[in-house]
Amino acid sequence: MLGALLRIPFQEIVARIHAELAAAGFADLTPAHFVVFQHLPPGGARLTQLAESAQMTKQSMAYLVEHLHAGGYVEKYADPADARARLVRLTDKGREVERIARRAIAAVQAEWEEALGQARMASFEATLRALANLIESERRPRRGG
Repeated sequence: MLGALLRIPFQEIVARIHAELAAAGFADLTPAHFVVFQHLPPGGARLTQLAESAQMTKQSMAYLVEHLHAGGYVEKYADPADARARLVRLTDKGREVERIARRAIAAVQAEWEEALGQARMASFEATLRALANLIESERRPRRGG
């Protein structure tokens, strides 16, 4: 039951982002590509870091990154720390996609706040944040012994 309750609002957000991107001329992007945008830090990252962050295989992440690279959403460049390694970062086109996605999410949040009320929405966000922090803290490797 909890899985479905979390899935429904998440799918609504994904659908709204996808619709806004398509309307803005980015119809070649699918929700599968969104994982790259979610996990790519502003300074760029190695493919292995992206895959690990997204909890997917390097091969799956490479497939998504290649498509985004071919579409001009990301660029690959030499890692200054190790010229043999390649980093991936957003291009201007990729940053525009990010801006549109953020606006879509903000619009959904505003609609939900209007429907639920400010107090319920704040409580919902606080609960989700606490749950996310709990999960992240359990995923981190523990030090010491």
